[in-house]
Amino acid sequence: MIEAAIGGKEISVLYDGAQRYDIVVRYLPEFRENINDLKTLLIPSATGALIPMDQLADISYVEGQTNIYRLNNKRMVTVRANIQGRDQGGYMRELQDKIDAQIEIPKGYEIVYGGQYENLERAGKQLAFTIPLTLVLVIAFLFMLYRNFKHTLITASSILFALAGGVIALLLRGYYFNVSAGVGFVSILGISVMAAVLLVSALNRASAKNPLSKTMITATSKEQLRAVLTILVLAIFGLVPAATSSGIGSDVQRPLATVIIGGLTSTLLFAPLIIPPLYWWVNKPMGNARLPDGQEDEIES
Repeated sequence: MIEAAIGGKEISVLYDGAQRYDIVVRYLPEFRENINDLKTLLIPSATGALIPMDQLADISYVEGQTNIYRLNNKRMVTVRANIQGRDQGGYMRELQDKIDAQIEIPKGYEIVYGGQYENLERAGKQLAFTIPLTLVLVIAFLFMLYRNFKHTLITASSILFALAGGVIALLLRGYYFNVSAGVGFVSILGISVMAAVLLVSALNRASAKNPLSKTMITATSKEQLRAVLTILVLAIFGLVPAATSSGIGSDVQRPLATVIIGGLTSTLLFAPLIIPPLYWWVNKPMGNARLPDGQEDEIES
């Protein structure tokens, strides 16, 4: 009777063709507004007599759980929070420190930090292994391509431009590092290195045919600039919709696209300007090296 009065009680089912509807009985609001109304509910007995509810049960109003949840056969109470204005990892570390310092967990109880933080922690461990492995593989393949450690380092320097651009892009948009941003950093490693490979490989081919000179390096870099622009600019413009989206799933798309756009933009700005001078500085003929003052006079005399 109490269930029917407050929440409704299913008493039958109505079938309308392939559709099924539950028939539910519920008291009108004026008969269930307060606890005194419930106490005066009349319950029919086996003899037909009507007995007030308060003669059959002790009825009182107390505050308690709306729903009772269980996990692994244990009672579970969930506390949820939406974090704004700071990074999730830093917030959770501060929260754990304060709970450990101020709250004594009774025996048999435990606190589990789950949700997105659990995903971030798990992905962070994977990225801590994936990113160094990716760097090692990239450098290994570059060395297999060039057979020259200096040229490998010149090409790998584009990774620094890309990482710096990704970090600056996150700061400019006010985003914090998360799983999506971590995937974006892994992605820009390959694209930035590919742009640098075009420049260094073209310089290697040109230096094999002609004497190395600043004029040759400048001319070759200008020829490869169009290819580098094609790779990077198309990728940047292709990710602009994802970086500015606001629909379902945009919380995942925006940090990833922001990191990639920032990394490719910095690669586009710095790779054509810095890689050619690095190539000249590493490979310039020894005869062009300037001797200290005084030694030049001795050689001329």
